[in-house]
Amino acid sequence: MKIPKRIEPLVEEGLVDSVICQLMSGKEAMVYVVRCGSDIRCAKVYKEANKRNFCQSVSNAEGELVRNGRRMRAIQRRSYFGWMTQKGAWQSTEVDTMSHLATVGVPTPKYYNFFEGVLLMELITDSNGDIAPRLNDLTLSAELARTYHDFLIRQIVRMLCHGIVHGDLSEYNVLIGNQGPVVIDFPQAIFAASNHNAQRILKRDVDNVTTYLSRFAPELAHTDYGSEIWSLYQRGKLHLEVNLTGNAEEKTKPVNMSSVLNAINAVLKKEMAWQRYKQERWTSRQLQY
Repeated sequence: MKIPKRIEPLVEEGLVDSVICQLMSGKEAMVYVVRCGSDIRCAKVYKEANKRNFCQSVSNAEGELVRNGRRMRAIQRRSYFGWMTQKGAWQSTEVDTMSHLATVGVPTPKYYNFFEGVLLMELITDSNGDIAPRLNDLTLSAELARTYHDFLIRQIVRMLCHGIVHGDLSEYNVLIGNQGPVVIDFPQAIFAASNHNAQRILKRDVDNVTTYLSRFAPELAHTDYGSEIWSLYQRGKLHLEVNLTGNAEEKTKPVNMSSVLNAINAVLKKEMAWQRYKQERWTSRQLQY
């Protein structure tokens, strides 16, 4: 295959020997299968900023991808400077996130190099050594759908325990490799503590995975892991071994009516005393005249 122009600098630097084929074209990047010495890897070529989807990225960028206030305002105004800022933020976010998550046990492709806007990483293969399919390409049994759902929910928890939300998780961003599901595509990743939209974004990730897998295991549609996970996170009770139920019903204590009535009566007494005081003061002034 002819070497794409964006990969030519990697060939010149000896990072890539040849391009075997194009693997996919997504909204954010083109992915190629490349040969690097004796290894077969992926080369993810990010699209130019003006060719990328802007809608979802602004809410994801808030407070995390771009910490500088001027740059964040530029992104929100969709200026040229904003486009260029976002381009750099997206690319560095994916590299940093993949590198970090690999060290904490989240299954992601191994990162090798990042050069001239091209990310070199591991090619995920299935048990036959072929290119791993995406989750959306498979027809699953109910049992396997439940197994994958439990695994992916656990990875969402693991990421959040380290402060990270994927930001664009769905059946299209999960590969089924020879060791099981592998999570990919992190340009939209955010830090939960510094993004006001983190709760909504995390719940969207959970709902995307659940909605797809509930096609094969319908009972999953009646769960609400997103709200449960976020509630535990907010209360500082989220950890890797947490027992999740998928039930986010709010637990409330019985109302102590006696205490409520006593509080109301106390307020009424204070109000009546204040009214009497004002009446007495008014009467006293009238008598003086």
